[in-house]
Amino acid sequence: MAGKVNKAKKLTKQMTFLWEGTDRRGARHKGEIIGPSLALVKADLRRQGISPIKVKKKPVSLFSTGTRKRVTAKDIALFSRQLATMMSAGVPLVQSFDIISKGNENRSMQQLVTALKTDIEGGSSLAQALKKHPRVFDDLFCNLVKAGEQAGILESLLNKIAAYKEKTELLKSKIKKAMYYPVGVLSIAFIITLILLIYVVPQFETMFSSFGADLPAFTKLVVSMSEFVQDTWLFIFGGVGLGLFAFVRARQHSDKFNYFWDGLILKMPVIGPIMGKAAVAQFARTLGTMFTAGVPLVEAMESVAGATGNRIYNDAILKMRDDISTGMQLQTAMMQSKLFPNMTVQMVAIGEESGSLDSMLSKIADFYEQEVDDAVDGMSSMMEPLIMVVLGVLIGGLVLAMYLPIFQMGKVF
Repeated sequence: MAGKVNKAKKLTKQMTFLWEGTDRRGARHKGEIIGPSLALVKADLRRQGISPIKVKKKPVSLFSTGTRKRVTAKDIALFSRQLATMMSAGVPLVQSFDIISKGNENRSMQQLVTALKTDIEGGSSLAQALKKHPRVFDDLFCNLVKAGEQAGILESLLNKIAAYKEKTELLKSKIKKAMYYPVGVLSIAFIITLILLIYVVPQFETMFSSFGADLPAFTKLVVSMSEFVQDTWLFIFGGVGLGLFAFVRARQHSDKFNYFWDGLILKMPVIGPIMGKAAVAQFARTLGTMFTAGVPLVEAMESVAGATGNRIYNDAILKMRDDISTGMQLQTAMMQSKLFPNMTVQMVAIGEESGSLDSMLSKIADFYEQEVDDAVDGMSSMMEPLIMVVLGVLIGGLVLAMYLPIFQMGKVF
């Protein structure tokens, strides 16, 4: 059974082919195309009106292995901006894909754009082509493109999508910066402390044993800690590794754990308010973008829920969607959720009454993105001296404990 599955995976693997051929008028063309096999690629070319003359698998350079990376959200943001710019310049869609593909150094992105181009040449709409790649283009992206195609404002909506993606990624990078910096520094401090306890302190302990005198209480404590870590370091590292693995697995597969963890983050003293403001900013930015595109409010709420990045807000927004579908106003649903600040609810109420909800949501997003930016800068400024104190206590404490007996000997002699 496993052999059949592996064989099926090999058969469906996408490859890049170079082709040359003629169209119905006899004009000669060449290019690249992605497909699972040579026969299927030739059949695909014939469906596009190309009579293939030469088709071969694209050779892979030995020096190009490092250029294949996964497609990131930043790649998609750049792709949206490039496509919008070319459409505004009057470049045809298929030709735009050619230019974007050849100008991108990421081979995975090149193959993705080529696959989109092939689908569109085969008669698919842009939204239909995007939906074939759900891991890269989420429902929000596809729905906005579909709305743009139906309304004939694809160029305008691509610009809005690009702006939305750029601002969203900027906000995410600020949150990651706030989270990763202290965690990274403290992790390094923890590792250095373990190394000192396992390798450095035992050397001093051997030297102290030749003194024939009682050691200071602080030094005895550090020596005892060193002995404990030497006996259990495998269990410590194993426990930390197992804990991280269990955490990642739970985040990927357990809805209950995600709900608990996201709720816990929102209750944390400094990080909680930042994450809450970021969720509100994402809610306002996403809903405003979809509302501008003409997506119905109830339909838009599902995409908005997933964009917040927090299960507490996700579930609350889905509950709001159900309430709105029964005729409740957005401002009332937001108030009942008890997750949105009073200022946000009042601005949404003004937007609903004045018929300018999209612009009001954009102002809310701008305000809270600036709030997150200021809060992250403030937290970074506060964390730097705090981290220095922690490092000083950990590393400096160990060094002091090792030199205390030497200082005492100096006083005696």
